[in-house]
Amino acid sequence: MQSMLSQSWQTVFINANIATMTQAATSYGALENAALAVADGKIAWLGHMSQLPELTASVEVIDVDGQWLTPGLIDCHTHIVFGGHRANEFEMRLQGASYEQIAQSGGGIVSTVEATRKASEDQLFDAALPRLSALHSEGVTSIEIKSGYGLDVDNELKMLKVAKRLSEALPVRVQKTFLGAHALPKEYKNDSDGYIDLVCDEMIPQVAEQQLADAVDVFCEGIAFSVQQTERVFQAAKQHGLSVKVHAEQLSDLGATELAARYDALSSDHLEYLSESGVKAMSKASMVAVLLPGAFYFLRETKLPPIQMLRDNNVRMAIASDANPGSSPINSIQLMLNMACTLFRLTPNEALAGVTCNAARALGIDDKVGEIAVGMEADIAVWDISQPAQLCYQFGVNPLTALFKHGHKVR
Repeated sequence: MQSMLSQSWQTVFINANIATMTQAATSYGALENAALAVADGKIAWLGHMSQLPELTASVEVIDVDGQWLTPGLIDCHTHIVFGGHRANEFEMRLQGASYEQIAQSGGGIVSTVEATRKASEDQLFDAALPRLSALHSEGVTSIEIKSGYGLDVDNELKMLKVAKRLSEALPVRVQKTFLGAHALPKEYKNDSDGYIDLVCDEMIPQVAEQQLADAVDVFCEGIAFSVQQTERVFQAAKQHGLSVKVHAEQLSDLGATELAARYDALSSDHLEYLSESGVKAMSKASMVAVLLPGAFYFLRETKLPPIQMLRDNNVRMAIASDANPGSSPINSIQLMLNMACTLFRLTPNEALAGVTCNAARALGIDDKVGEIAVGMEADIAVWDISQPAQLCYQFGVNPLTALFKHGHKVR
């Protein structure tokens, strides 16, 4: 007998093993020998094959023959819109040049800012599209893209417009984050407070008015902006209805994470020098710790984030590529899964949660994506693997066999 429920289904996946990655899940929230139904772009039914109702003739049936389904992957911290590259600095650093010497020769973030300012919107789009496509080809269906290489009104807006265009060019949800307080532009070399005035009084109001960003980020560090300046940016963001997040405790412990917790930040990112008080503040505020193993690797860092302390305090951990031209020129979410385990000692279950349910929470979209559950958007990756740990174990051979966005096959 046909189920009234099944009459509205468009697509059903059968003979599937499913890593649901539901928020409370352990062991991947695994559901084996299962089926999944999609209606109107959302997951409409989920259960064992033995429970599957009789289907109507109009339903598309996809037999995945024992392959594993996961939520579409989420890269929740990237800087993929930028001009130029920094391969020359990479070479200089390997030949012994210091950060100061590279900066004095016109390198560092200043060189990326100059290249980004010179590039047209079309040029930035054309450069960023292959980076997004590389992530998409590895199962990414949602991504965060930050500004932060324009450092003036027009160029920051230009970057965010490119991020919006990217969401229209590929079937990937793009969450846009305004990171005007990323570094000090040369025209404000001796006036960081003046630059923060510009960020708060001109940039954030225009970003909000044009609806170009979902959140505001700040790089709070000795080489960037102080805790006091960070708080000013948070206040301006909140006044304009924008969520906040922070680059914090990457090189030192300034207490930016504790400040962010007081402003109900979505996440604090990097965190190698995070203190116990910062961890406890994150736990109390339900913030996500976004860990960036690519930057740790590329910069040859030695101080690990306080992984066990985060676990002990039930702080959710997300994993992201931090794809950027200076400290993590890596556009591979699958490599991040491997590095999260090998460098940061996360379990494969923790790592996969880091690019699904916890990454969604870090972007404030966990009511839509990041889990395979009834009512969630049908963003689904299909993998030719025999167990989920393979996604973290091997790198270089892509096991993705199909990718669905809102229930429609896109790869």
